[in-house]
Amino acid sequence: MRRTPLSRAASLLIALITVLGLASSPTAASTDKGVRSAMDVVAAMQPGWNLGNTLDAIPDETSWGNPRATKALFETIRAQGFRSVRIPVTWTDHQSATAPYTIDAKWMNRVKEVVDLALASDLYVLINVHHDSWQWIAKMATDRDQVVARFNASWTQIAAAFRDAPRKVLFESVNEPQFDNTTEEEATKLLAELNRSFHGIVRASGGQNADRILVLPTLHTNASQNLLDALNGEITSLNDKNLAVTIHHYGYWPFSVNIAGVTTFNEESQQELIGYYDRTAQTFISRGIPAILGEYGLLSFDVDVNAVQRGEKLKFFELLGYQARIKKLTTMWWDNGQHLNRETLQWKDPGLFAQIKSSFTTRSGTASTDSIFVSKSGAIEAQSLTLNPNGTSFRGLWHGDARLAPGRDYTVSGDKLTLTAAALTRLAGDRAHGVNATIQARFSQGIPWQINVISYETPVLSGAAGTTESLTVPAQFRGDRVATMEAKYADGTNAAPHEWTSYKEYGRTFSPDYAGNSIRLLKDFLGVMREGAPLTLTFHFWSGAKVTYQVTRSGDTVTGTAS
Repeated sequence: MRRTPLSRAASLLIALITVLGLASSPTAASTDKGVRSAMDVVAAMQPGWNLGNTLDAIPDETSWGNPRATKALFETIRAQGFRSVRIPVTWTDHQSATAPYTIDAKWMNRVKEVVDLALASDLYVLINVHHDSWQWIAKMATDRDQVVARFNASWTQIAAAFRDAPRKVLFESVNEPQFDNTTEEEATKLLAELNRSFHGIVRASGGQNADRILVLPTLHTNASQNLLDALNGEITSLNDKNLAVTIHHYGYWPFSVNIAGVTTFNEESQQELIGYYDRTAQTFISRGIPAILGEYGLLSFDVDVNAVQRGEKLKFFELLGYQARIKKLTTMWWDNGQHLNRETLQWKDPGLFAQIKSSFTTRSGTASTDSIFVSKSGAIEAQSLTLNPNGTSFRGLWHGDARLAPGRDYTVSGDKLTLTAAALTRLAGDRAHGVNATIQARFSQGIPWQINVISYETPVLSGAAGTTESLTVPAQFRGDRVATMEAKYADGTNAAPHEWTSYKEYGRTFSPDYAGNSIRLLKDFLGVMREGAPLTLTFHFWSGAKVTYQVTRSGDTVTGTAS
C-alpha cells in the first residue's frame, strides 16, 4: 500500500504520547490475529448500534442526559443481536485549544475503557472524531493551518493510544464533515486533504494500525453520486485494501421530519431510499470496497418520536433493512437514548426494535395503513386497505389468539383486504374513543402487521391566549390523532417558517399532547407570525377529519379562536 509521509511535528507527537504512557494496549487479551479482508470484517459487523450522546456529548459523558457507559450496557447490546458498536467521541473539551493540542490523559483513558468494555462483550468497535467536525474542523477554509495541525495532532494521539488495540477496532476519520464559507467543490478537496492526512498518520504509527480498517466519509456523509465519486477517487489514489466508506441516512427529508404534507412513506420516499443504497453499492461494494451505514433513523426522532406516524415509521425501517441487506451495507442504528433506556436496559418501543431486528434477516408484510377509523355513532361500514406482502404470503387475520374467519370477517381480492361491517362492529365493542381492538395481519415470515380499530368523533378545539413563546390550544381529540397542520393567511400566502409549503413541520411548529388534551403552537412558528394578520390553521387528522383554527398576533401576545 502507498503511505503518506508524516510531518516532523506529527512524528514528535507520537513520541510524546508514547512517553506520556497513552499508547498502552486496550484489551491486550482480545486479539484478531487472522488477517481478514476489509469486506469480511465489515460484513461481520452487521448489525451495529451507536452509543450516541455519550462520549460525543458536550462537554462530558453525561452532559446530554445519558448515564455512563457500562459493561451491562454492551452485554445487553450484544445479547440483542448486535455485532458492532459505533462509539462517537468529541475531543474538543478535553484537548488544549493551542499547539501541541494535547488530549487530556484522563479522557483518553476513559475512551479506552469504554472501548475495552465493548470489546469484552465481543463487539466490533468504530471510534471517530465526532462533533469536532462543526466545532473547529468546519473552519478549515478560513483557518487551514490551525485546523490541519489540530486534526493531525488529534489523530496522532488517538492512533498512538490504540496502536495495539485488536483489529476489531476501526477508526473513522471525521463525523459528518462540513466546511463553512466554501463551495461544495472546495469542501470536497478539504475533506480529501484531511482523509489523506488521517490515513498517513494512522498507517505510519505502526502496530495494529498498519493494517487496521480505516473508514472514510463522503462530504456530509451524503450519498449523492458526485460525492460518492469524489470519495471513490480518494480511495483509488490511496491504494489501500483496508479502507471502508461510510454514509448516513435519515430518509427523504419531508417524510423524515413530517413537513410539506408528506405524512406517509410514499413512493417518492421509497425511491429515495432505494436509490441512496443502490448508488452506494454500485460505487463501492461492486468494486470490493465495504460500505457502512454509520447512522440511520428519522430526523424527527430528535424532536418528537411521534412526528412520523407509527405504521409509516415501521414501513420505512422494514424497507431500509431489506435494501441494506441485499446491497450488503453494514448498518449502525443511531441511538442517542431515544430507543434503549440506558437505566433499565429496556427498549422504549419494543415493536420498533422487533421490526428493525427482523429486517436484518427477512422481509415483513405491511399494509397501506395500520389504522381503521370507525364513527362512534351511526352504522359501521366495511373498510378496505391494501396489503403489501413484500415477497411473503398473506396467512390471515388474528384478534389475539382467535383467527378471524375468511368470508365472514374479511375478504381478500388480489392485494385488497376488506374487513366486513359485522367484524368491525364486533371489534369496535362499545366504541369508546380510541383503540378498541388490535388485529394482526400475519404473513409467511417476518413481523405481523398490526391494525388498530379506532372509534372517533371529529376533534374539538377551544379558544386560547398565549405569547410568541407558546400557545396551548385546548383539544378534545376524541380518539383521533393529528397528522399535520397547514397555516395560511387570508391573502393565500403560507405562514413562515418554510413559506414554500403551507404544511408546517411537526414538532418544531406544533406539538400535540394527547395526555394533556392540547396542541402546543411553538416559538419557531409563533415568533415569525405577521402582526395583526389573522392566520388560519387547518389541522389534518388521521381519520380524514379537518379542523380549522384562527390565531392572531399583537406584539408578543397571541390569541386563538375556534372556527
